[in-house]
Amino acid sequence: MTLWGEELEWIENLELRESTAKTWEIALERSVLTADDLNRIPFTLLCGPDLKVTFMDHKRSVVHIARDAGFRINSMYHGELKVDMDVLVAGAVLADVGKLLEYELDVNGKAIQGVYGKYVRHPFSGVSLAEECGLPPAVLHIIATHAGEGNMVKRTTEAYIVHHADFMTFEPFKERLII
Repeated sequence: MTLWGEELEWIENLELRESTAKTWEIALERSVLTADDLNRIPFTLLCGPDLKVTFMDHKRSVVHIARDAGFRINSMYHGELKVDMDVLVAGAVLADVGKLLEYELDVNGKAIQGVYGKYVRHPFSGVSLAEECGLPPAVLHIIATHAGEGNMVKRTTEAYIVHHADFMTFEPFKERLII
C-alpha cells in the first residue's frame, strides 16, 4: 500500500499487519478519495483552506508519537504498565480510517463532509471496517475510543496513548477553526 510504509512494518504480527493494510484498502475502495487525495487534503475539515498539514501528515505523526510514547512507557515503568506495541501501532494506523467514508466531493472536486459523515462519525465506521477485516477487539477498542466518543468508556493504555497523540496534534489548531 502506497499510503503506509515503515509504519505498517512496525506491526510485527504478520496477520495483524495484513488485516490493518486490508482495512485501509477497503476504505479506499469505498471512498470517493484516492491515496493521492489523502496526501493533499487538509487533515481536518474544521480549519481554513490555508492549512498545509495533510490528512496523511497528521496520521503519520499520530502513529509516530504513539509509538514513541509506547516505547518510553515500556522502558521506564519496570513492567508495571505494559504497552502491546503491535496493538498500539495498528490502532494508531487505523484510528481515522473511517474518515474516508465521511467525505464527498463538491462540484469543484473539493473534499467536503458528506451525508454519511454527518450521521456516522469515523470511530463507528472505522470499527465496522476493521471488524470486517478481522482486527482483534483490542484494536477495535482504540478506533472506537480515540475520539470524543471514547470519553464515555474506560480506555486501555494503548487507547489512551492514541487518543492523546491524536488530540495533542489537533487541539492547537482549534484557534484556527472556522465558525
